[in-house]
Amino acid sequence: MSPETRAMQTDDTANPGMLAVLDGEALWRAKAGPAGRSCADCHGDARITMRGVAARYPAWNAARGTPVGLAGQIDICRADRQGISAWPAESRERLAVTAYVAHQSRGMPISPPGDPEMAAARERGGRLFTARMGQLDLACAACHDDNWGKRLGGTPIPQAHPVGYPIYRLEWQAVGSLQRRLRNCLSGVRAEPFPYDAPELIELEAFLMQRAAGLPIETPAVRP
Repeated sequence: MSPETRAMQTDDTANPGMLAVLDGEALWRAKAGPAGRSCADCHGDARITMRGVAARYPAWNAARGTPVGLAGQIDICRADRQGISAWPAESRERLAVTAYVAHQSRGMPISPPGDPEMAAARERGGRLFTARMGQLDLACAACHDDNWGKRLGGTPIPQAHPVGYPIYRLEWQAVGSLQRRLRNCLSGVRAEPFPYDAPELIELEAFLMQRAAGLPIETPAVRP
């Protein structure tokens, strides 16, 4: 990350991702659904109750028997507690609430859960990370393990540590999710992207979070 981008990220008055966080705060307090219930009605002050939550996701959802990401858990809460449907993937609202919740963990170390179900999910994600895909026959590891620090199209190749999602990407001129970034990479190697919220994307996210264990959450991060 360039010094200019780092300065933009660390200054909340200059970080464009903070607009999504502010939108998320308003949505956190907004009542919705047949019961007229807000996120705050159940969870209270997010600055306290959501502290550290993003550092533990994806996590195992026993009721559904599957791993879920942070945005997926928000969808579940909307359905189970508010009686309303999930926001569309990459919608302003879904990204905003996810960014607001994740922002409460800024500075905390990523701490993936240790339950065996998530260990199995991370193992599947790891296999996907090293699997060659697409017409270019490349794996995620070919860039982010073997060639990180080099440049691709003038842009430094990162180690794929998902520490700041949802992030504001200057390329997008918008806030976006890790799933959007992963789908971009799949398109880049000319592979068919997995649908949003597909198990493969959740498992890959779980693996990447394990690789980044101990690194601090930066949401909302800013990247080129």
